[in-house]
Amino acid sequence: MSSALAGIKVIDVSQVAAVPVAARHLADFGADVVHIENPRTGDSWRVYQAGQGTGRAGAPSEINYNWENFNRNKRSVTIDIAQKGGQEVIYKFVETADVFLTNLRPFELKRYNLQYETLSKLNPRLIYAALTGFGKKGPERDAPAYDATAYWTRSGIPHMFTRPGMSQPGFRPAFGDNLAGMALAYGVMTSLYVREKTGKGQEVDVALLHAGLYQLGFDIAGALATGLDYNDWWDEPPPDVVAAAEAGLAPARAFFRSKAPNPLSGRYTTKDGRIITIVALQPDRYWGMFCRALGLDELENDPRFNTIEGREENNAILYPMLDEAFASKTLDEWKPLLEGIPYAVHQNLHEVINDPQARANDFFVAYDHPTHGRLEVLANPVMLSETPATIRMPAPEVGQHTEEVLLEYGYTWEDIAQFKDKGIIA
Repeated sequence: MSSALAGIKVIDVSQVAAVPVAARHLADFGADVVHIENPRTGDSWRVYQAGQGTGRAGAPSEINYNWENFNRNKRSVTIDIAQKGGQEVIYKFVETADVFLTNLRPFELKRYNLQYETLSKLNPRLIYAALTGFGKKGPERDAPAYDATAYWTRSGIPHMFTRPGMSQPGFRPAFGDNLAGMALAYGVMTSLYVREKTGKGQEVDVALLHAGLYQLGFDIAGALATGLDYNDWWDEPPPDVVAAAEAGLAPARAFFRSKAPNPLSGRYTTKDGRIITIVALQPDRYWGMFCRALGLDELENDPRFNTIEGREENNAILYPMLDEAFASKTLDEWKPLLEGIPYAVHQNLHEVINDPQARANDFFVAYDHPTHGRLEVLANPVMLSETPATIRMPAPEVGQHTEEVLLEYGYTWEDIAQFKDKGIIA
């Protein structure tokens, strides 16, 4: 039996999780996926899992089950895309490819000459699918992002899982990457279908933040329609109940934090009580910048903390220092200092639906509803450059189109009258 995507060629210039899993979906159905890796470091996702290199996450194992899960059915090719010669090899691949996948940030795509405008000239039939953290437009288009920051934290998911005044839930690796990757693969498949009819490729655009809003669609729709956060209508529990719950959880939180291997991947509370999530999965890369941002320059070269192993061994000393630093400033004071570091703020629904980055990338769309007037809703998270999703009609009233559809299928008005008499239709 032939595979569904046999003959489809995919060039995958990405790493970590969301785009690689999108490519894996295509590979599972028979596409020939060539995964491009850095000649010196490879894909950083190879060493994320405990038991693999510097990895600390998940069940320790000599079996790299994490890598297998996200990258099965692919072929790996090492190319240095920072070199002109490496870019020319990519161009050669693209000339006969069907799909190009990437999660390089917009400024990186420009730096490495891999923008859609460049590659589509080489191959007008190319489906160019790019995933970003916060969208390809707006002031934060080039900001570093992971699913724990862009998809989970910033979209309001922890806020909606938490009752007022109580601790917010944790997170699991690649939780949002899996959904965003599925959305990207869906966009690719839709575009391949369009290409069969038109012969032309197009650009597919998916953002982790938009995917998080989509996952929270029930609550986002409510906030857009009413302007209300759930704290505006949900009864807050009595203070003594909150205090008792928090006191009971405190020892458990302290224990789990003591086991956390990476202090650059965790939550901290600001002076004004806001929660900031830091997710630096390559902590040595960000350690110096992190120390300078927090005003803890003296820690940058401290032998207790300047390695992954040192921070893990001495986290009982380091965590209180970081807690004290974050508690010294308000959220607004921290925002400019943390620029360039992968982080996100735990937002409520008021903040989410007014998020400037979400607005800049058209994550919300308005249309005229026949009953309610101008209504704003969450846009489709899969954005296509040539055949975008549209809102052509509101959600229907029950049975609104029964007669219209039956007539289209060849039934007569007499048939329809008999259906009504027999109670087959309303």
